[in-house]
Amino acid sequence: MSRRSILVVGGILGLSLLWLLFRPELLSVDRSVTESLPGGRAAPPVVFLEQPSALRLASGRFHNVAHETNGNAAVLELSGGKRILLLTDFETSNGPDVRVLLIAAGDATDSDTVTNSAPVELGRLKSTSGDQSYSVPAGLDLAKYRAVTIWCLGVNFGTAPLS
Repeated sequence: MSRRSILVVGGILGLSLLWLLFRPELLSVDRSVTESLPGGRAAPPVVFLEQPSALRLASGRFHNVAHETNGNAAVLELSGGKRILLLTDFETSNGPDVRVLLIAAGDATDSDTVTNSAPVELGRLKSTSGDQSYSVPAGLDLAKYRAVTIWCLGVNFGTAPLS
């Protein structure tokens, strides 16, 4: 075997080993989910959230920023006082480390607004599409945190102003 052949085979084996060890395809969240509200109740559409079991505190619709992002966002207070952010009819782009943030701004049409707004992370995005919910920290001032942003590695995918 020539030296060049050994280098090519070694390179292929090395890259294969790296792929198996790090599994980069698992870094993305390209899948769909449909979650229920806590207690097993189906997640209602945003327009029908005036139910005895969930009080709508704020809601809004996503608009695109760096990537196409669609759907509704609503902050609900469940019986017992727990608050959640509910995303319905949601869809956005895939990315390696997509997060859901509440931001201390009325809206964000760029990434700098998010960075400068004291963001509070609610968690990793569970799915690029479908209905999903995230816990909102107790005591978080919703008069200050008035928008939801889908965030990935310093890029604002899309934002939903809440009112």
